[in-house]
Amino acid sequence: MDFRQHRVLDLAARVRTRELSARELTIAALERIEQLDPELNAFVTVDGAAALADATEVDQRLVAGDSVGPLAGIPLAVKDLEDAAGFATRYGSKLSSTAPAEGDSVLVARLRAAGCVVIGKTTTPEYGHKGATDSPLTGVTRNPWNLNRTPGGSSGGSAAALAAGMVPLATGSDGGGSIRIPSALCALSGIKTTQGRIPNGGPNPPGSGLCTVKGPMARRTIDTAFALDMCVGPHPTDPFSLPRSGSPWYEAVAEARLPTRVVWAPTMGFAEVDDEVGRVCAEAIARMEAAGVEVVQLDEVWSQDPLMPWWVMWTALRARTQGHLIGTPEWGQIDESLRFQIEWGAKVTGTDVIASIDAIHTFNLELDAAFEHAPLILTPMCAGQIPEIGHEGTINGEERPAWVSFSYGLNLTRNPAGSINCGFTADGMPVGLQIIGRQLDDVGVLQAMGSLEEMLDASPLAALG
Repeated sequence: MDFRQHRVLDLAARVRTRELSARELTIAALERIEQLDPELNAFVTVDGAAALADATEVDQRLVAGDSVGPLAGIPLAVKDLEDAAGFATRYGSKLSSTAPAEGDSVLVARLRAAGCVVIGKTTTPEYGHKGATDSPLTGVTRNPWNLNRTPGGSSGGSAAALAAGMVPLATGSDGGGSIRIPSALCALSGIKTTQGRIPNGGPNPPGSGLCTVKGPMARRTIDTAFALDMCVGPHPTDPFSLPRSGSPWYEAVAEARLPTRVVWAPTMGFAEVDDEVGRVCAEAIARMEAAGVEVVQLDEVWSQDPLMPWWVMWTALRARTQGHLIGTPEWGQIDESLRFQIEWGAKVTGTDVIASIDAIHTFNLELDAAFEHAPLILTPMCAGQIPEIGHEGTINGEERPAWVSFSYGLNLTRNPAGSINCGFTADGMPVGLQIIGRQLDDVGVLQAMGSLEEMLDASPLAALG
């Protein structure tokens, strides 16, 4: 079974009606992982025996007439930055514990309660610190569209597993673009919900602090919305978690129409964009206009790049996690680029962090002014071409860290933001379009994602093996 050919909600419905068994789905996932993962390296670990036992239990409960949940039998891959009971949480680090987690994260627990079967853990750069997925622990993860390219990061293992049809559902997290970037690079539709929609509770503070968003990932928006309905809502261990809002998000997406009006911000006022990437996105915008969407172009939304306020908070959090290892024998086992972030963050002051929090207010004010023109802002998802393994993405042929310029600012402002595929470069690589909504308007972003991906035919099947 190639899971790219099936919607999550349809598979779960077939399991609930016993047209298809959870065990059959699990076997299909395990077989596809065995076939494809040696090339892609999307999984840290897979536990087929435990997954088959869990799937068998789902089937037995169905026979007994018990409720098994809306996601009955759906194979689930869990990003290796969060706990899944029975699996070690390795964080892409050689210095992590190999002891199995005793419990699930809030997100994984809710997906299990909805009927999901955990297959294994997916790869991530060390502590999720960059936009490509390779680590000292697991090596290089590759993009199913081109094995010489990265699937992005830090949810690159989950994105690669979905893009190759190894699983129909996975988890991700986004502290600076880590769901949206790999979704764009792998031709998926992915969303960073408003911070707090899915709780970051549990025994430990979230790895990227106030910037952290966790959530389910799937190939299409409708499936992500269906899974989100199982995950959103408050939790007593997360003081920043938000209450549920309105009717089921899946229903809203299923009934969505094209947006009436959008803002098109091709640079947001600060970003340099690769000419080909910009052209692919602009062509998608032209197709929207031809379909009746009114487009208001704004050449400036933000008066400056939000990188430094985000960077101060991000690096301070990296220093919080591993700063105590500076100068120790273990220091050399940490990814070189992460060591740079830790050392930078060790010099950040409390005043610097407060100034970054103040910047959240400023950037949000500027976004709010742009939203006066339309309820949605569209940008390229990435400013550059997809990086080759071991390199940065390129902007007009030059390797630039700024290839991810459009993502991190939305982690500061907390706005919901999603990515859909809007086309391909001449070498056949996906190009993502970012859709940004007003504060708390997750449903509006999901509706726009779903309707626009259908109009653009944004998630075509490809011969990926």
